[in-house]
Amino acid sequence: MKKLLLMVCCLCGLGVAQDKVSADASQPPALTIYNQNFFVAREYLPLDLKAGVNYVNYAGIAAHLEPDSVILRDPAGRSLQILEQNYRNDPISQELLLSLYEGKTIDFQISPGNIVQGKVIRSGYVPSSYYAQGYQQPGNTQPIIEVNGLLRFGLPGEPQFPALTADSILKPTLNWALQTNAPGKFDAEISYVSGGMNWQADYNLVISDNPTAKSDLLDMVGWITMNNHSGKTFENARIKLMAGDVNKIQEPTVSGRMYKAAQMVAVDAAAAPVVTEKSFDEFHLYTLERATTLRDQETKQVEFVQAMAIHGQRIYVYDGAKVDQYGYYNPEQIRQDSNYGTLSNPKVWVMEEFKNSETNHLGMPLPKGKLRFYRRNTDGQLEFVGENVIDHTPKDEMIRVSTGNAFDVVGERKRTNYHVDNNQRWMEESFEVRIRNHKKEAVNVRVVEHLYRWVNWKLTEQSQDSKKMDAQTVEFPVSVAPDGEQVVTYTVHYSW
Repeated sequence: MKKLLLMVCCLCGLGVAQDKVSADASQPPALTIYNQNFFVAREYLPLDLKAGVNYVNYAGIAAHLEPDSVILRDPAGRSLQILEQNYRNDPISQELLLSLYEGKTIDFQISPGNIVQGKVIRSGYVPSSYYAQGYQQPGNTQPIIEVNGLLRFGLPGEPQFPALTADSILKPTLNWALQTNAPGKFDAEISYVSGGMNWQADYNLVISDNPTAKSDLLDMVGWITMNNHSGKTFENARIKLMAGDVNKIQEPTVSGRMYKAAQMVAVDAAAAPVVTEKSFDEFHLYTLERATTLRDQETKQVEFVQAMAIHGQRIYVYDGAKVDQYGYYNPEQIRQDSNYGTLSNPKVWVMEEFKNSETNHLGMPLPKGKLRFYRRNTDGQLEFVGENVIDHTPKDEMIRVSTGNAFDVVGERKRTNYHVDNNQRWMEESFEVRIRNHKKEAVNVRVVEHLYRWVNWKLTEQSQDSKKMDAQTVEFPVSVAPDGEQVVTYTVHYSW
């Protein structure tokens, strides 16, 4: 139980009747879900307050509530003061009841009419807050029961408990002590932040060859997937989805891990509502135009974007220098190691790029998510040809993702000359790059070379024109004939 405002007295000891309410007001709940595993809920609950202090229980709150985020108010402006708020999140369960009887003897029913008595040595109960706060699950969660002087790991039968007390809860509950000088009935609004709810975007793209141009045509369908692990079902909710990198402070936990909701794989094939988008502050807000029920432990999908005949381009890129194993090198080590960059990577990357613009039948801010690419086979069947992820992408930006490595296009890179004069503080290196195409059609390949030895460099020789991409990267565009080979050679001079 967590307390936000403390009073000298305790609710359970006042002997005052408490009103139990639930969110069954006439107005539906509203949710804003963030793609950082939290959400903001706005619900309405009917209250009938008397003048003075009122004690109210609100059962059925989200199980991963941040209690200090709760806002309770009357939308009509009625004065409402919260004297005390308590959050209880250990609903009654068999494990919890066993923990209340540790050291005591209770009945266990093995079969109808067959009852044995056992002493509860250890219940194995783990509070739900341990999981929500990221604690490692302890290994001693198996109950131990003593029966006839012998210890048993596990329950000998179905435990039989006395009736519940008035203080027991079946759902996560908020208790309030409310004071008002304006009594009456009204629908109060409660807003709060809670973990346990997330959303993500997924995009399916079908690629077809464009017979009128040297480009691809892509058809895109975008899905929003919502995962509810909040411990609460929201009936007929108005749902908004916030896309962007919202700064949110994460409290440290004992194990150093933050609570992360498990990802569900089941798909609810409910009818897809229309989704509208608008800019909001420094983020983008996507609104489901149709109210929908989001059940606890449910994964729900809705379609939010559909675009046809997007012009895309397949790109082949050969980045032949294999330098992954030198990730710890500093610039001085790169310059001094004569073998740096001499290992060759034979793989040619396959990439797909397209512009997110209205003229290209898109032009909608796209939230980060996974892109899956399919291409139609000659028999008409769709075949999966690769996937990747994109970050939040504004309109009019270019999208370029890798979908895999080419099978029939390979590269080879080798150094053909190396000379260094430390006295004169210069170095020269020559490389030969070969691209072989085993396809039945010509391919265009971008040969990427990193001039990594030093910041001062110039190309003294090159077999064909290159394009400077940044301070230490050049690109040679080459066209390779069917079953042909193209050779790129160059010499770079470094000085320091």
